Formats: sequence, C-alpha cells, structure tokens
Amino acid sequence: MRLSPAFGSRRAENRRQLEYLHRVLNDGACPVLSLDIFDTVLWRRVPHPADLFGILGARLRRAGVCPPWLTDTSFRRMRVAAEHDARGRSESLGGEVSLFDIWNAMPLSLFDGTPLDDLVRTEVEVERVFTVADLDMADVLRLAEKYEVPIVLVSDTYFTEKQLAYLLDRPELDTLRDARVFRSQQHGAAKESGLWTIVLNELGCSPEQVVHVGDNARADHVIPASLGVRTVPYQRIDEDFADVLEREQESAETFGPFGAHIDPEHGDFGLTSLRARTLGSAPSPTSAAVGTAWRYGASVLGPVLTGFAEWVAFQAHRCGTPVVWCPMREGELLAHLVNQAARSRDWKVEAKTLWLSRQVTSIASLDCFDRDSVREFVRKSYRLTVSRLLATLHLRPGDVPGLAGELDTVLDHDDVVDRVSEVLTETPHLRNRLAVAVTAARERLLRALHDSGALDSPELVLVDLGWGGTIQLQLAQTLRIVQSGTRVSGLYLATDERSTRLHHAGLPAAGYLGQAGQPHETVEAVRRSPEVIEQCTNALCGSLVDFTDEGSPVLGPRAGSESQDAEIRSTQDGILAFQRQWNRYVEHSGGTWPALTDSARHRLATILTAALKCPTTDEAAVFGNWAHDDNFGSSVVTRILPEDLRPAVPYLSPNDLDDLGMRDAFWPALIAASDTRLSAAARALANGLVDPGMFEPAGEPSETRLRFRTPDEKWHDGPRRRVRINHNGLSFARMDFETDGATDVSLAIPGRPAIVRVDWIEATVIAGGDAEPRVLRWDKPDDFAGLTFAECTWLGANMVEFGSPHAALWLPLADRAGAPVTSARITIAFAMLPQWVSGFTPRVPPASRLARLSGRARTEYRARGVAGIAAGAARMVIRRLAARG
Repeated sequence: MRLSPAFGSRRAENRRQLEYLHRVLNDGACPVLSLDIFDTVLWRRVPHPADLFGILGARLRRAGVCPPWLTDTSFRRMRVAAEHDARGRSESLGGEVSLFDIWNAMPLSLFDGTPLDDLVRTEVEVERVFTVADLDMADVLRLAEKYEVPIVLVSDTYFTEKQLAYLLDRPELDTLRDARVFRSQQHGAAKESGLWTIVLNELGCSPEQVVHVGDNARADHVIPASLGVRTVPYQRIDEDFADVLEREQESAETFGPFGAHIDPEHGDFGLTSLRARTLGSAPSPTSAAVGTAWRYGASVLGPVLTGFAEWVAFQAHRCGTPVVWCPMREGELLAHLVNQAARSRDWKVEAKTLWLSRQVTSIASLDCFDRDSVREFVRKSYRLTVSRLLATLHLRPGDVPGLAGELDTVLDHDDVVDRVSEVLTETPHLRNRLAVAVTAARERLLRALHDSGALDSPELVLVDLGWGGTIQLQLAQTLRIVQSGTRVSGLYLATDERSTRLHHAGLPAAGYLGQAGQPHETVEAVRRSPEVIEQCTNALCGSLVDFTDEGSPVLGPRAGSESQDAEIRSTQDGILAFQRQWNRYVEHSGGTWPALTDSARHRLATILTAALKCPTTDEAAVFGNWAHDDNFGSSVVTRILPEDLRPAVPYLSPNDLDDLGMRDAFWPALIAASDTRLSAAARALANGLVDPGMFEPAGEPSETRLRFRTPDEKWHDGPRRRVRINHNGLSFARMDFETDGATDVSLAIPGRPAIVRVDWIEATVIAGGDAEPRVLRWDKPDDFAGLTFAECTWLGANMVEFGSPHAALWLPLADRAGAPVTSARITIAFAMLPQWVSGFTPRVPPASRLARLSGRARTEYRARGVAGIAAGAARMVIRRLAARG
C-alpha cells in the first residue's frame, strides 16, 4: 500500500501533486492515467454539491413546476432525503442508484404532472451550468494525450453514461473523447466496495502501472493504494481552509447546511473552490509566519480585493472613464489589481497611482482665517508636540513667539488645543504667515497633480480602501479654492457614516462592500479594525508628508521590521495569486464567467467580516506583532496588538473587548485570538450564538468609577466602566481622561461593597508637557501600602476591602510623574469577591498600623525624599488635632 501523507493534512499541496503528475508523464513513468471526475476534473460553483438542489428547486418553482410554498432549503432537504431513501431501497444491489431512481423516491405529485424525464433533464442541465472544467487538470490531460497515455475516469456517480458525457463535453476536456469511463451506477459497486477491482481487471494491467488522481481520502487513496495503484491526492479543502470556512459559518461538509449567499444564477461564483485551489498552489514558505500571511492574502483579502478591483473597473467602463487614480500607499497594489481586472474583461480602463495623504490634503485645504478650521486641524493630531505641529505647517518657532514656552507640550487635551489654535490665528500677522505656508504647500500639491496628469480631465476618480472619504473631501476643497473646475469622485471598498459629508458637498462617493455605514455589520467591522487591511495593501514606504518644489513626494519614516516586510510581501503575493486564478477562468470562459460586481459582494463581505471578527491563533501571532504608524505628522508607532494589553488578556471578557477604543487596540478580536477560551466566547458572541448578557455578572450591575483632582483641590468626575467577571474569575477596567492638569486619581474599583485583589494598576500619563508618555505602575505590597484609602481598608499585600459603592483608593499621579498630568490612561486588573450591601458580612481584619505607616513613609520618601516624610508626619498631626477638636 502506497499512502501519501498529503490526504487529510492541515494544508493541501496540490502544486506539488501537479508537478509530480507532469514529471511522471514527461518521464514516461505513467502507463495509465486514471482520474476521479467531480472535484477533480470538474468542480461546481457552489460550496457544497447539495447546494445545487436548492438552485434546482428555485428554477422549478420559477417555471411553475414546483409549488410556491416549497422553499429552496426545503427542496434541497427533500432531494437529499430522496437519494438516501433510493440507496436504501437498492441496498441488495450494492446501494448504487441512477438519477431516475432518486427522482422516483421524490413526491412526484408535487410537480404538477411533469414527466420524470423532464425533471431529471432539468437537474442534469443545472449540473451542466454550474460545473466547471478544472484548468490544471485540463493541462495534465493534454500532456497525457501528447504522450499517448491511456486515460480512464473512475467515478462514484448516479449519472448515466449519456448524462456524464454531456457534463464532460467541453472544449477544455476534448482529450477525454476516447477515455474509458467506469461508473459506480453502471457496475453496481462504489470505489470503496469493489469498483477498483473491476477497473483493474478490465484494464488488464498491473496496479502499479496506474496513476490515479482524486480528492476523496478513502475512495481515491486508501482503497486503490491497498491494491497497489499509485495515488495522487488532489485535495479540495484542507483542514486550515475548513477552519476558515467554519468562521464564515460555511460548513466544509459535502452535505453541509445551505449557504446563506447562494446566487440562483451563479451559485457562490466559484469562490469556495477557487480559494481552495489557490491555497493548494501555495509556494513553500520561508517561515510559518510568512505562510500564514500568504494564506490570509489568498483566502481572505485576495477574493475581496479581486471583487473590488473588478467592480471599480466595471464602474469606470460603464461610465466611460478611461483613467482612475489610486492614492499611495495602497495605490500601487490597487492599481495593479484594477488593471488586471480590466484586461481580463477587455474593458478600456487604466488605473494609475497618485501620491496623496490625509496630512498633505488637510494642510492644502486649511482655511487659515477660520479659527474653527485651524482648531479642527490641530485636533486631528495624535500625541503631537507643538513644535512638531509647527514643523508640519512649515512654521518656525520664531514665527509664533506666543508658543515659545509650549514647544514641547503635547496636544493631548482640548485646553492646549484651544490655546494653540488661538495663538495661530490671534493676529493678522500670524494668520498671514500661516496662510503663506499653507498656500505654498497647496501649490506644491497642485504641481504634483498637474505633473501626474490627474487634473487633465474634468473628473478625477479616486480609488481607495475608503472609510470616511477624508482625502476626497479635502482634495475637492483644495481644488475649489483654486477654482480648478475638476470634480473629485471616489470608488471605495467601504465607507462609514462620515462619508455623508461627501454627499452633502455634492461629491460622488460609492462603496463596494458598504456605503455610508450600511450594511452596519460589515462597515463597522472594517471601520473598527482597518489596520490589517491597510498594512497588507500598503507599499513598503513611508506616508506622504509633503512635496518638493519640483513636485516630487517627500515621505516620512516607515514603521516595521524586515520580518514584517516579508510578511506583507507574502500577503500581497497571496492576493495576487488569487486574482490570477480568478482571471484565468474569466479569460478562458470567453465572456461567460460571472462577475463579482453585484450580488457576490454579500459573500465577500462575509469573508472579510468573519476574518476581522474571528482571527485565528496563527493570524494573531503574525499580525499582532506588526507595527503601525499614525501617519499624520506624529512619530507615534504602535503595534496592532499593543504591548500594554498583552498582560491584560487573562482579565478580559468578550464585552470588555467592545469597550476598548481605537487608541486602546486597533483590532480587539486579535487580542481574543491569543486566548483559547476568550476567543471561543468572542466568536460565539460575534456569530450571534449567545446573548452578551451571558458574560455579565448576576445581580445589580456595578461600575468602576474614576475621579481626578486638579491643583485647585477640586475633584472632577471622569469615565466609568462596567464591572465584569470573566471565565477566569478576573476583571478588567480601562479609562482615559484629559484635563489641564491632574494631581490625583480616585478609583472606586468594584463600585460596590467587595473584597478586591488588585493585581496591578498601570497609568500611562503625559505630564509636565513631556512628549513621551510615562508608565506608572502599582503592583507590589509597598505600592499599595502608601496609598490613601477612602471608605475602604487596606488588608495587606494587594488586598483591599471596599465598604460602599463610592469607596475608593487614590493614586498620587503628580507625585509619581513629577508634575501634574494632562492626560492619562488607567488600566486595572483585579479580582473581586462581592459583599452584602447591608454590611452584615463578617469583616476582614485590616493590615497592621505599622505596615500602613511604614508603607506611607516609603511612598513619601520615593516621591519627595526626607522632606516628604516630614510633610506626611505634619499632615498626620494636623488630622489628629482636628479630630480632637
């Protein structure tokens, strides 16, 4: 028995199997070539073979043959059951049946007296329309014909000889005209129950002379190999791809549930099979991470972007637009995809790259004489210092003397943004100086646009991934300022609610998978976690920050590493590999291959949404390490899976992931993928299998509450977060706040009476105008001993008893940071044991007075040295005197 490990493997290696077939045929080492038919020589444009029965039911219903109350799903189930019953009746004859036998097991009275022959003929016709000749196998067959190698077909099928000949009668398969066909229905035996013995006896050759290709592990591999036949696996769906289909709620089983997005005319457009065939052709990766990236490109982004590119090319072709423009950095890949799509369909459309960015168009469209416009521009920055802002605007510190004392201040809260905006616009001189800088930047942009030819036509069509359409809006405003007369329109993968600004401005903007925030599930998934799509499609260069006077792009630094670059290239190679596979069938069809421009987008949206909501562990390991730059004048670089959230994973619940903001985590689902149980819970929630309330604690809800104190000794209410207890019995809270300056923070951690184990508290703060954030941490007994406890009791180590909903511990942020804090992110990891609100719960003894005093002394000493200890002692004396009075 010659067994190949490729069957049932995690990843199909059809490329190697095809190379082997070409080699043995070229070497004369294949006296007889044998092939399975379905999913080898022919494949269907549906996820499961049984999906054709649903399409058949729809056709019969439209023709008035089938009753209107019999739905596609019901007909599909009835047809599957009829085949099962027919095989049961013929068990004594080997269980093999014909299509006529199956239809005789159907309730024929439902079909309005339609002759049996007509019903069978209709089903065969549906099979003919939805089956496709495998082009790789067609190449193998032509090679076999070249060397005059006899070809045989061995198939478990209920089709008659005439029906099978009709299905195989295609130009690509003309090499099969003299092939011998062995059918299970003909011989009354399946491949697993005797057909292979019949084949070998009738061929009159030794088993070793036969090379058989097929997709079924047992029928095409184990059984013939046990007889001595050389078998070559040609796997349709490997285990890894089956996992991908499962997260899309698309079963890989032959008789799995009816697909949600089956088009009555085009099935699934061949997407399932072509994704599988592309994956089977994967090159040998240089590392596991590179292989994962390639598969993500081939099975997720490849189909989605192939559909998008085809839609863009069709829209331009339909409107008579000869050129569309793809802004860099995604433009290099998108232009290539659009050009290939147009070429395969013979549409006269060309896509060209164009250097644009949010930063450049934002400056070029800035109204320097409108303080609100200037303020909005300043507020867009993330952790930008005043000096960096001035550099972005091409201003020197000496040009704005009013900001000389704030050059290192971070633009992290509204007060400083207001001050800076006011200074930049408070005098005619400064407004004019700003206007000169903005006008110069605008002229550099316009020169680059003229040089590229983008302004040669009355309409400039941008092709981009999308989301808010900001670049289109700002570019249109820029062109309106100079009265260029060119209208800017946009074709996007998806746009969110912000794109309504474009429509209000009279600017055409269309989305492929979603537009103006609808459908909500798709657009929200993309809007919430766009970074992986952007990173996977970016050229390996920095973002555009300006143009030279000659119109050449000036690029900023680029985040990443050599490993990340290799993985991005591999992802893009996978994307291109799928498009080549798709276009190969488009071009070979002579214009009959279905387009992805309309109803296919629903299936493609499911593919992308599922990938963003439920990434695999392998995907999390690769993409979580990628760096992402802010690319709007800021030098901030963060990882897609932030380092500060890695230790928080054991404390998170699925609902906590939804509470995380964009600045907390670019891709919350990626965090879940690193923990098996959290991932399973998040996936169940994403697929609507469980109610979100399942992950909330029973009883009255409570909230972690944050308040902060400013130097004027006033307390201010801050954010709140729902307290949850996850599968590990742990809890998590993260809260951000901004202020003109805070000295202390009060944290009512459980928001109810409870004994709390505070595992750690981390505060990432901007203090004293310092551009670099400082990380303050409390996680040791000494750290907690020195804190102030209001209506709560320190029990020693990291244990605290909170006596009321407002009981809180205070963090001395300014003391630890060395200056008042202007913005902070507070993260708390804890476990809590709720107590009765009545207060009748037995009390736990507090930590000793000596431990509390020594802990407070150590805290004072760390903050202010010996003077701090003295000041602390003085405060204690004052409190005692006040208490006596």
